[in-house]
Amino acid sequence: MNKADNRFLQLTILLAKKGEGLTSPNPLVGAVIVKNGKMIATGYHQRCGGAHAEVNALRKAGDAAKNAALYVNLEPCNHFGRTPPCTQAIINAGIKRVVIGIRDPNPLTSGKGLAALKKAGISVSVAQRREGVEYRRLNEIFFKYIVKKMPFVAVKAGQSLDGRIATKTGNSRWITSAASRNYVQSLRNKYDAVMVGINTILKDDPCLSCRDKGKVKADAPVKIIVDDFLKTPPNARIFSAQSPAPVIIAATNKASRKKIKIFTDMGIDVLVCPLDANGRVELRYLMEELAAHEITSVLVEGGGELNGSCFDARLADKIYFFVAPKIIGGKEAVSSVEGIGVADLKSSPLVTNIEIVEFRGDILIQGDVRYN
Repeated sequence: MNKADNRFLQLTILLAKKGEGLTSPNPLVGAVIVKNGKMIATGYHQRCGGAHAEVNALRKAGDAAKNAALYVNLEPCNHFGRTPPCTQAIINAGIKRVVIGIRDPNPLTSGKGLAALKKAGISVSVAQRREGVEYRRLNEIFFKYIVKKMPFVAVKAGQSLDGRIATKTGNSRWITSAASRNYVQSLRNKYDAVMVGINTILKDDPCLSCRDKGKVKADAPVKIIVDDFLKTPPNARIFSAQSPAPVIIAATNKASRKKIKIFTDMGIDVLVCPLDANGRVELRYLMEELAAHEITSVLVEGGGELNGSCFDARLADKIYFFVAPKIIGGKEAVSSVEGIGVADLKSSPLVTNIEIVEFRGDILIQGDVRYN
């Protein structure tokens, strides 16, 4: 691969990102077709069930695709799913060379797409391993979901400098700035689901709605309430017309059947989960159930207990911590991460690949979570 190859591959990432929040459970994919050193067509995967990036680009290129090179950030699929295999479309178009950012982890495709193209006489190149990290990060949600059959979990918190998300009296509006809160809307657009605990519902009564281009989205993200005893009020704002996206409540068998029926009659899904060691919803089981419902990613916006439980269960993959330049103090003030915690610092989850962004005084710290 040369500099031109890397330049065109980088463009596939920018194209792929246009599909953020729209392609789940499929990956983000962009494609570029180049002939005689010039770009003649581009495409990206726009929505689940729609044509894949390669097909969109090939349609634009038409007959000019013959003997051209195709650049794509992820190995083309070689199986029938919601759409036919992209490898066959590439072969039929007469493409002579394919350059790929990273192999597809899906067992239905991994290596098979490359093999099918090579068998058809097409030259195939794959980015170096060190370069492949960027292509993997682009689809970190898809990679975890397809390999581990679990959603990618990100924990978001808005806290003071001393790690508090509310005062000792429970006052939490607003610790972070309007700019930070607006950015959270863009985060919600990237995830399939937003999750909170029952305490957040009872104290803040949030809508958890998501705005896209100024309009409230009607179908996403799915809102999930972790509520062991089904204390959620049926008239909570999360069920209102202001927040039309679907709701799932994760409860335990400690919840009354009468209350379950109230919610199911409202059209709310109630998942009855097994108990964990502390008599609460078993979060790992819940995540497995969400994955079975093709929910590939969850943004946790809970209080300290739910946040802490995600780390205790080693479920969190990423953090978004918005830190405001305020000191709240007080032993009874609520911390952003509670739960059981670690007994030994050597067991602490580590945050790697840290990025820091400023939002009008607040600082966003984001990074990947690694467990020892």
